[in-house]
Amino acid sequence: MTPIKLTQFAKGAGCGCKIAPSVLESILSSSRISSLVNTNLMVGNSSNDDAAVYNLGNGSALIVTADFFMPIVDDAFTFGQVAAANALSDVYAMGGKPITAIAILGWPIDKIPAEVAAQVMDGARSICEKAGIVISGGHTIDAPEPFFGLSVNGLAQIQHIKQNNTAQEGDVILLTKPIGVGILATAQKRGLITDEHQDILEKQLARLNDFGELLGKEKAVHAMTDVTGFGLLGHLVEMSEGSGLTAEITYASIPKIQAAIDYAKQGILPDATYRNWNAYGDKINLLPSVDATEAFMLLPDPQTNGGLLIAVDSSAVDDIIKLAEANGVQASQIGLFTTKADKTINVI
Repeated sequence: MTPIKLTQFAKGAGCGCKIAPSVLESILSSSRISSLVNTNLMVGNSSNDDAAVYNLGNGSALIVTADFFMPIVDDAFTFGQVAAANALSDVYAMGGKPITAIAILGWPIDKIPAEVAAQVMDGARSICEKAGIVISGGHTIDAPEPFFGLSVNGLAQIQHIKQNNTAQEGDVILLTKPIGVGILATAQKRGLITDEHQDILEKQLARLNDFGELLGKEKAVHAMTDVTGFGLLGHLVEMSEGSGLTAEITYASIPKIQAAIDYAKQGILPDATYRNWNAYGDKINLLPSVDATEAFMLLPDPQTNGGLLIAVDSSAVDDIIKLAEANGVQASQIGLFTTKADKTINVI
């Protein structure tokens, strides 16, 4: 049987499927004012955070999230791994521990055999096992394009919950994965990626952000999120605006996948890169010393299961970096939060 390349059955890929930030804001806006007030809901639609958080009343909180998308890789097993790791990341980004998951699957049965969907499920189960949980149910539909993801529940002590809008002035910004997977995924979809770069892409996409659970216990970590479809700049804009601050980042310090730079110079860019920049480009100040063309190609690049973006008290940066190294994570110092200025992000 001819190998099935899943990305050829979908117009989008991974978190690049996300609706553009400006359009999403329009969708979520409403003139309807609810009379319901849930005092146990700690984190909800009032902020742009990674998950909802519900106070269980016993000192702990329930973290609830859902994430799904169309294939970002061709291999079915790997697609399941990536989608599962990405969904779990939202719980880790809140400082929590996943406890259960249910599957969300859309599949074009008339185009792709059911056994390929079974391979997707197997890939997801393999990642959930690494996270110490099982997929306990789910829902499936016959869809025109394949998509897959998980709804995940997690737990954390209330004092360990991390939000994306609680950074403090002077906090140092850390990032735990290099950017550029959106570009690599586009190269793959166009049949231009090398075997070496395919391996780089798949390994990063499927790597768990479980370090976030440890960071939840660190008081010096003031805020946290994960970098996904809106790109590094998009999620940093959310952190900065939510915290009432400006972020100053050093372009040279941002970890980047070198292969992504090479492909980008060949004009291989996801469509979502342009959508992202159009949504928030007016909030960004690029200093003349920064290569503006390269920065445009990489900073709005949609990431799937990207790194954790962390705001850390400056006095504890070295300790957090050492903690990351001890857990096999490379935490790069890319900037700091400053007093709110005219632009939301300054790239120097």
